Amino acid sequence: MACRSRATAAIAACAMLLGACSTPTAPGADVDADADAVQVYAAGSLRAALTEIAREHQARTGQKVALTFGASGLLRERIEKGAPAQLFASANTAHPERLAAGAGWQAPVVFARNTLCALGSEKIDATPDTLLATLLRSDVRVGTSTPRADPSGDYAWEFFRRADALRPGAYALLDAKALKLTGGADSPMPPAGRNAYLWLMEQDRADVLLTYCTNAVAARAERPRLRVLPLPPALQVGAAYAMTLRQGAAPAAQAFALALRQPAAQAALQRLGFELP
Repeated sequence: MACRSRATAAIAACAMLLGACSTPTAPGADVDADADAVQVYAAGSLRAALTEIAREHQARTGQKVALTFGASGLLRERIEKGAPAQLFASANTAHPERLAAGAGWQAPVVFARNTLCALGSEKIDATPDTLLATLLRSDVRVGTSTPRADPSGDYAWEFFRRADALRPGAYALLDAKALKLTGGADSPMPPAGRNAYLWLMEQDRADVLLTYCTNAVAARAERPRLRVLPLPPALQVGAAYAMTLRQGAAPAAQAFALALRQPAAQAALQRLGFELP
């Protein structure tokens, strides 16, 4: 019951606010080239929270923060190819750990957590207890993000593995039918400013999308007929968000990294449905 309670709490907190997740920045599109700004590369699911936190930080300190959002795996690849990030905030621990293992980056620190949920169209009649059976139906299209490029996709495949432990054969079926609709270098991009998950539902790309609870609740806030379903306890998958600083990062970057772990920033993350580290 603890897993379900955490997921339900995250949904309830996130539902209090609109627009908790926006469209990720297109790959290759840096938001701000200001050389004086702290260059922060962050998971797209952090857009609303980090935008708020950075705005408050700039007002308080006078230090500019340039935010670039996208799928964590794609951002990590850009950093490895020379992108000027000073702080990298990922939706998992693996991508920051890979940077740190290659030298040049500090050991990652977990600063927030999230939970995987199912976002269903209005025609999906399911409960958490019947969700797996619904996903396995041949007439239900299941959308995910792209594994390896985006941690949300990796978490979806972890859900598939857990499903197989309960229903042998579930992994093979879900692996074969899953539609990788977001998070990839070639994924369709919604119009600027649109919620990617709501847009995919409006485009009838899937009947159910597996995504973070924060993303799902933000989509439902714009279209109340959508359904947000926590995964049942035995299938629950949590997401740990970790950040890493470049070795020798400027004091301003170090200060923003510290701010992310302070009570004001943690409260902002919680208001948007994230959990404490």
